[in-house]
Amino acid sequence: MKYKLAAIGLAPLLIAQGLYVRHVTPRLPEPSGERFGVRGSGPPLSLLILGDSAAAGVGVPTQSKALSGQLVSALGSEYGVSWKLIARTGKRAKDILTELKAALAETFDVVMISVGVNDVTHGTSCRKWIHQQGQIVRLLQSKFLTQHILLSSLPPMHRFPALPQPLRWYIGLRAKQFNSALEKFVKTCDRCELVAINYSCDGVCMAADGFHPGASAYAIWAELAAGIIRSRLNKKRPPFISSGDS
Repeated sequence: MKYKLAAIGLAPLLIAQGLYVRHVTPRLPEPSGERFGVRGSGPPLSLLILGDSAAAGVGVPTQSKALSGQLVSALGSEYGVSWKLIARTGKRAKDILTELKAALAETFDVVMISVGVNDVTHGTSCRKWIHQQGQIVRLLQSKFLTQHILLSSLPPMHRFPALPQPLRWYIGLRAKQFNSALEKFVKTCDRCELVAINYSCDGVCMAADGFHPGASAYAIWAELAAGIIRSRLNKKRPPFISSGDS
């Protein structure tokens, strides 16, 4: 409550800083490369990567260095991965939900979701965001028959170089509030698991805009997600069978 009161007092400055950041921050393109394919050998695994600019790989030049490429590469040594990337810059949870409702039904064993940064910066309430996350999860389970849903936490926005103070403080607190709520939500869903992102925000891990991940951050994120996926799938005996066969 105290931070909300402080934010009200700082509102003119926060708005001015927000406009300034939007004006001066470089707008990096989404990387080139395939957004679907098949890779690896072993038990079949259908994977969907869904979300915003980070899911799309903004911050690196090619998809091979982005989240999708590095995650598929990590899983391809053990599974025959049939994968698809549906992600665009600027997407919020409500946009993901709308897109899934309009999409043709497919079966995905695992869905990896990255959404929330734009909800934080555009003023979506935490309560509404969690409600929308719940709708996304239920739709993935019912329409896409997804057995494993990985929900990525918001990155450490309180350390983003692109954000000046006190905007960084305010955005960082909002992101932490979202993450706390997401952690509680995940505990209520046995098909869900949290991917807790916590990469460094120095020049090595961040992209040139000081806002998006760089290749090193995507590698950390992808390896963490791959480890969670392996752990979940290895609990199944006999070896994992595609949900389309269940």
